[in-house]
Amino acid sequence: MTDEADEDTRAPGDSNVADYKAILRRVLDNRPSGTRLRLAAALGKNRSFVTQITNPAYLVPIPAKHVPIIFEVCHVSGAERAAFLEAYGRAHPGRLRPSHREARTRTIAVTVPDLGDDKKNRALEQLVIDFAAQLARYAESVG
Repeated sequence: MTDEADEDTRAPGDSNVADYKAILRRVLDNRPSGTRLRLAAALGKNRSFVTQITNPAYLVPIPAKHVPIIFEVCHVSGAERAAFLEAYGRAHPGRLRPSHREARTRTIAVTVPDLGDDKKNRALEQLVIDFAAQLARYAESVG
């Protein structure tokens, strides 16, 4: 079967699924190593799930509930977010609730020790960020 034949048998939203997955893949390719693993942990999935949701060849959609977590963990920029949401909206009209589009956040300050090493300090900072994200998801699910 040729690529053309494959495209003829795809559902109309399939190319849009591939589009937003390609955007997410580019985002992750431009992030520090370990981001895929942190994303898998934040989603409560294994790393192969992250590979699947970032591979345009796999047309399994990304669940809408994962979108805010992806944006947060991957530090998706405004332009990247807009492009992703546009493609996601074309692929899955009406699937994202307004809260997924513009999640309201608050900033709090946490004092942590200086570990005397930039790499260790960044790792600690990322642990705190990931922990706060998990706490927020837990609070939303029980509240």
